[in-house]
Amino acid sequence: MEPIEVKDHFFALHTEHTSYLFCVDQYLHLEHIHYGASVDISDAQALRLKNTVPYGDSVTVDEEGRMCLDLIPLEWSGNGRGDYRPSPISCTADGSTTSDFLYDGYDMISGDAPLTDLPSPYGAAQTLVIHLTDNIMHACMNLYYAVYPEADVIARWAEIINNGSNLVLDRMMSYSLDMNEDDLVLMTFKGQWAGEVHLTETEVVNGTYASGADHGFSSSACNPGFLLRKKDTSEEYGQAWGFNLMWSGSHHEYVSMDELGCVRIMSGVSDDRLTLTLHKGESFTAPAAVMTYSDQGLNDLSHHFHRFVNEHVVRGSWKEKERPILINSWEGFYFDFTEEKILKLASQAKDLGIELFVLDDGWFGKRNDDRAGLGDYNTNLQKLPHGIRGLSDRIHDLDMKFGLWFEPEAVNPDSDLYRRHPEWAMHDIYPDAYGRHEFLLDLTNREVQEYIIAQVSKVLDEGNIDYVKWDMNRQMAGQNGAYDIAYLKALYHILDAVFTPRPQILFESCSSGGNRFDLGMMCYSPQIWGSDDTDPVERLDIQKGYSYLYPQSTWGAHVSMAPHDQTMRDTPLSTRFHVAAYGQLGYELNTDELNETEKEEIKGEIIYYKAHRYLFQYGTFDRTDLNQDKEQFTVRNEIEAVSTKYRRLVHAAPKQETLRVMHLDGHSQYEVTGRSHILFLHPRTAAMKQGRLTESREGVYAPEENYQASGNALKQGIRLPYLFNGYFTKEIRIPGDFGSEMYYIKKIEK
Repeated sequence: MEPIEVKDHFFALHTEHTSYLFCVDQYLHLEHIHYGASVDISDAQALRLKNTVPYGDSVTVDEEGRMCLDLIPLEWSGNGRGDYRPSPISCTADGSTTSDFLYDGYDMISGDAPLTDLPSPYGAAQTLVIHLTDNIMHACMNLYYAVYPEADVIARWAEIINNGSNLVLDRMMSYSLDMNEDDLVLMTFKGQWAGEVHLTETEVVNGTYASGADHGFSSSACNPGFLLRKKDTSEEYGQAWGFNLMWSGSHHEYVSMDELGCVRIMSGVSDDRLTLTLHKGESFTAPAAVMTYSDQGLNDLSHHFHRFVNEHVVRGSWKEKERPILINSWEGFYFDFTEEKILKLASQAKDLGIELFVLDDGWFGKRNDDRAGLGDYNTNLQKLPHGIRGLSDRIHDLDMKFGLWFEPEAVNPDSDLYRRHPEWAMHDIYPDAYGRHEFLLDLTNREVQEYIIAQVSKVLDEGNIDYVKWDMNRQMAGQNGAYDIAYLKALYHILDAVFTPRPQILFESCSSGGNRFDLGMMCYSPQIWGSDDTDPVERLDIQKGYSYLYPQSTWGAHVSMAPHDQTMRDTPLSTRFHVAAYGQLGYELNTDELNETEKEEIKGEIIYYKAHRYLFQYGTFDRTDLNQDKEQFTVRNEIEAVSTKYRRLVHAAPKQETLRVMHLDGHSQYEVTGRSHILFLHPRTAAMKQGRLTESREGVYAPEENYQASGNALKQGIRLPYLFNGYFTKEIRIPGDFGSEMYYIKKIEK
């Protein structure tokens, strides 16, 4: 079966497990038929809505009174023609706000149809282009459908071309999709700084649910990705649909159910203060959106997105390549460092097995706090007397890679750059709105673009830099939607100019953590700093939220010192590693603050991670349905898995626990081995008084756990030893609050 079939006026898009059907009706509107499990194009008539009679007060587009757009599931809708549901487009031409785009043919493209000036997926099997025309408005529209069969993903986007007098565009979604589905729950991912992508669920009922962010960036307030599931869908069973946007700017999502139960789904660039004027011959292309479907639960839906990102979004030499373990200087020193401190930290990190040293903020200009220096690229020689290249050479002499932090999009008023070019910063007619003592630079200014490209490139080349952390630490204020779009296109141009000629550099994007964690940035940056919150208890929710939409290969996760700077919570070192291991592992601490036992424990963590690095970074990621106080994450391939159980607060007389791992070969036997680690306990605890002390007398070893079980037994759940309940034996598990256990599971070869 071809990925795209056309028969008469019926269109069918097929992936390995899904089908998407629509048709052209007799009045030349596009009618949606089906998006879900695989069907044949010959099923279209049976699945199509039986439009027999309109409701009494309906507005129709035919004299016979039979065709009411408000009652039809559509692929695209205009305004002023009887469809009163939210429209994907709002525009004005010749004083009229009515639009009615009608079918005018199609084209088929083998492979990709790249977007100009926008991030785009690649590796499509085929792309369908549907041509629509509004002859009264004198405008044309192209709807694009790109099919990625192995990933079970379809990408959609829309383009409008003005062929008449000026056309003012106030809304232009990337797609519109109408589905006749009931019992739906909307899953969105909301948050804030240091608390990103927390799952929020809302029952879909009659009315319109609008979500999104108008911060100028995709924002930690609301990720552009969202899901719809049936009420009875779980991680392992049931129907779900997923949607995301390849865009890093302001965005809006709409889910609207009408009185008859039809659900309209749309997303695209934010229409807040969006006023785009298209002159004759000009066009506007909305960012690509991606969608997927599964009838095998939320985990399977996430796997579709994960494969798509790893195979069709991330590109360059770091695609599906193992990433190095890093140490970042930020939480260890903040701004207070010297070359001597940095080299000592790097040397100690090397002894622990760390492979990449990253110097964070504070290396340039008069950057001793966040009030000065942004925009300047001259090395602070008081801190680093041998300059960036001198430090880089010393780090490389340790047989480590060297990385550097930048914030090129911003400028401090107290900087040489701002004193030379205050006009390069964004300003409004109102008094300046500050964020973190900085302004954003006007990236739409070609001189600003050239300055950033030249300055960053010079530091990278002269400093022999292996890794870049590109930060951005404030929101926009005072700019309209059209400026937002122009800014993001300029940013994409800058990133392309800096990093495409330097494919060896590992680029990690950051924006106060996850303020710009989106598919658009992933076209340039194979990994993104997930959150400034390094507390593993908080990170459980954050990384779980990301996992619904993005693979673990895309988020950076660090082990930091406890109590944690963000929460003042004390957490076990083992749990800090057990959470950060499900991502791009790093450490963010001052090794001088570690005792010898902690250093030995970290050495063991790094050895363990290196032994299973590709599995942690690229294995199939599963979430397990557990109660509110617990989580379980698993990464797996055909022969092995690592599964980790986490708990938040412990309770007296805890219930017995099982280790349940899905999707293993049911009839094969597996060895299950618990990871050995030390539990650092207070000396007055019963466990410390009753024996099994470490040599350093700072904690107890986790009990040895070794099991053999079939894949079917693991699917049911093998029973684990009791948690500590007031009585101590050498077999009992003593996790304490925020404890965790990690298990390596390997198929036994016959």
